[in-house]
Amino acid sequence: MALLDTAAPAVPLGGPDLPQERRLVTDLPGPRSAEILARKADAVAAGVGHTVPIAAVAAGGGVVVDADGNSLIDLGSGIAVTTVGNAHPKVAAAVAAQAAQFTHTCFMISPYESYVGVAEALNRVTPGDFAKKSALFNSGAEAVENAIKIARKHTGRQAVVAFDHGYHGRTNLTMALTAKSMPYKSGFGPFAPEVYRAPMSYPFRDGLDGREAAARVILQLEKQIGADNLAAVIIEPIQGEGGFIVPADGFLPAIVDWCRANGVVFIADEVQTGFARTGHMFASEIFGIEPDLITTAKGIAGGLPLAAVTGRSEIMDASHSGGLGGTYGGNPIACAAALAAIDVFENDGVIERAREIGEILIGRLTALQAEDARIGDVRGHGAMVAAEFVDPETKAPDAALTAAVAKACIAQGVIVLTCGTYGNVIRFLPPLSIGDELLIEGLVVVAEALASA
Repeated sequence: MALLDTAAPAVPLGGPDLPQERRLVTDLPGPRSAEILARKADAVAAGVGHTVPIAAVAAGGGVVVDADGNSLIDLGSGIAVTTVGNAHPKVAAAVAAQAAQFTHTCFMISPYESYVGVAEALNRVTPGDFAKKSALFNSGAEAVENAIKIARKHTGRQAVVAFDHGYHGRTNLTMALTAKSMPYKSGFGPFAPEVYRAPMSYPFRDGLDGREAAARVILQLEKQIGADNLAAVIIEPIQGEGGFIVPADGFLPAIVDWCRANGVVFIADEVQTGFARTGHMFASEIFGIEPDLITTAKGIAGGLPLAAVTGRSEIMDASHSGGLGGTYGGNPIACAAALAAIDVFENDGVIERAREIGEILIGRLTALQAEDARIGDVRGHGAMVAAEFVDPETKAPDAALTAAVAKACIAQGVIVLTCGTYGNVIRFLPPLSIGDELLIEGLVVVAEALASA
């Protein structure tokens, strides 16, 4: 796309009325963004990196606009957060109304109805036809930490099993659960004890069907840990940071059945997969499983920080009074945003839209794969799709190619994110508010970047 010699416009309002176009008026970063990023380098800890060399000033629909007036196609949604669309009118209105009433009391001090309403909504929409309760927190990592606390309290056991390629957060316990060292864990130990790792079903690389992959896991659980010592198994139904790995059919149900038979709490980490992202309200539905506990965050509140643990009432009630909570957990503004976002998920056709987006993503990427053997695998559900880049002869991961393609896309005004244990996966997480034309244009840029890499 040719660069236009125009001055940066006044800061636009975000939301769906933002012009839905890819527009580059400067190289990236433009002068204003470069100035802000220089201030970032001086003021912000070096460990807080960034992917796209811009300073955002507005976003909505399927675009992010920077301080220089560049408009980029958004295929990342702030890592699956702005699923309903950035500055969605219902969410923005709910936030403004709540902020005018009160911004905080601490639910543990002076409770309020919106927290209860969010809990009721989560108990209703999460998988499982049984009595449930919820507790609200601030981030996905915090939700995972509390799910483990609850499972340990309920069972009286200590051991926890996570999976190869899994990602569960950046706190001490969740770093122990997370598989990948760089950049998440390296140099930050020691980590929480009594965390064990099992092999994930990874059809592209292990060649096992679901039952075979599950049998391998169960043998390890029984021989290396022992069911009587195991409080919980935690897994992302579709792994996120680990590479959008979709387990083989039958894998998750077999693990759930083993957990049920042995009194082990099965926790589904749906922080990235939850809330319509996969073309279902939750990815657990794809595999026909009902978790004992489910952790949610990211898309739950349209961009505001909120997270939750939801699960069987008898498990959720295991903790003593005061054992769960936090100063900001279930903040009233975040709760107002969540109630608005959940209303959109349930009533505005976004689950169906995720499936439509998935058809475009899978269709375009598999066609590209047929032309270029460097795409070893295309996988995913709904608006959560990935392409894994490999050496076409050996199928060895090609992280360098992946990084080059992503960098070229961003330079041309398309935000894409990489992931995977081996750094060789590009993931596609567009907001469900993106239009077909803009989405297809973004995928054309990806194809051009791959061809030139």
